[in-house]
Amino acid sequence: MKLLYTKGGRVAGIRIEGLTRQFGSVHAVEDISMEIADGDFLVLLGPSGCGKTTLLRMIAGLIEPTAGRVLLGDTDITYAPARDRDLAMVFQSYALYPHLTVERNIGFPLRAARLPKREIAERVREVAGQLELTALLGRRPKELSGGQRQRVALGRALVRKPQAFLMDEPLSNLDAKLRTATRTELSALHHRLRSTFVYVTHDQVEAMTMATRVALLNGGRLEQIGTPTEVYDNPASVFVAGFLGSPPMNLLSARISERAGRLRAAATDLEIPLWAGSDAARDVTVGLRPEHLRVVRDAEGSPAPADTAAPADTAAPADTAAPADTAAPADTAAPADSTARADSTAPAGSAERARLRGVVTGVENLGGEEVAWCEIGGQPVALRGPRPVGLSRGDAVTLTVDLDQVHLFDRTSGRRLAWQPTADKPSPQHTPSTQRLPQRPAAAAV
Repeated sequence: MKLLYTKGGRVAGIRIEGLTRQFGSVHAVEDISMEIADGDFLVLLGPSGCGKTTLLRMIAGLIEPTAGRVLLGDTDITYAPARDRDLAMVFQSYALYPHLTVERNIGFPLRAARLPKREIAERVREVAGQLELTALLGRRPKELSGGQRQRVALGRALVRKPQAFLMDEPLSNLDAKLRTATRTELSALHHRLRSTFVYVTHDQVEAMTMATRVALLNGGRLEQIGTPTEVYDNPASVFVAGFLGSPPMNLLSARISERAGRLRAAATDLEIPLWAGSDAARDVTVGLRPEHLRVVRDAEGSPAPADTAAPADTAAPADTAAPADTAAPADTAAPADSTARADSTAPAGSAERARLRGVVTGVENLGGEEVAWCEIGGQPVALRGPRPVGLSRGDAVTLTVDLDQVHLFDRTSGRRLAWQPTADKPSPQHTPSTQRLPQRPAAAAV
């Protein structure tokens, strides 16, 4: 067996170029390209049927692509047999040998490589201890629970110390407590080994807690790739925005138009002041994270009724905009077509905040937090905050949010409109959207 290495026995990384896989007329994976750096913990995240497992199996050599290439370092391994790739695969379905004990299942790849018996025994004991399998080494798979079988499958991959680990939802059969513990151990293991991990899951908690980078897939296509913080804070599309978060981002239909010399995104009981000027109207989707919404309260601390809250059209006129010399330093300044970042300490009635008016339809107790569900102009909106949020079913309520926490998406394409300061800053993992709102007048730029 000939293993494929790069210089010094270390893999320079895994590169995917235009990878496509068709099953008949179905495009399971369509034209996906990405680079997985050596030592990366990349999580392929998405709903069932999005193509993440098919992509992983093409990397492993278990499925041949219809088009595209897979490179390990500088070596093209697109059509290399799986046995010749120094990659360890952990399957969701265990794939254990039923007639072998746990000890022999874990040690099987080491015996196949003809390692000394003493080294095999030491490495099996080490992995068994990490995965709490020491007491089960003498048992056979039929004597184990589903979660225990999955840990044995994980142990069989870990004991090999391969160039990269490929994992297909390895924690899905574990109970909640063990899943949390195993997440922590996997992260620690990745830090110790400094190996490349490519991990498939539909669980956003696993992705956000373990990944160095997350690749979100939808319908066989790559929607966005970036750090967990980046994909959460700056979703590139409506799909990403609606997939991440618990509850996920509120997505509200609105229309951008000009009124009283100012562009606004508005719908029934929703108004977001943008900037002074005028332009063509367009339909958008407004995105608001539940944890960013705040309740407007009166002087006594009670929720301000929707019909008494200060209206959004009391925004400051264009000539009161911050002068150009108050902009942030050059290394942090927003692009010229972005709005000024709202002051997080601004009062609820500030012109730099959006306004939503509606009725509370229910409140969920999550322990340390509560989620209040509201109806805003016939559209559902969730607010999440520390318990108690101080709202009850039937309350009339006005909600507000800082402008730099408002996301805008094109209604037709679903892609993010890069008007927002935090969404417009490029990084190695993120390129700002090319779809933009019409540029503001120079006098209003920062």
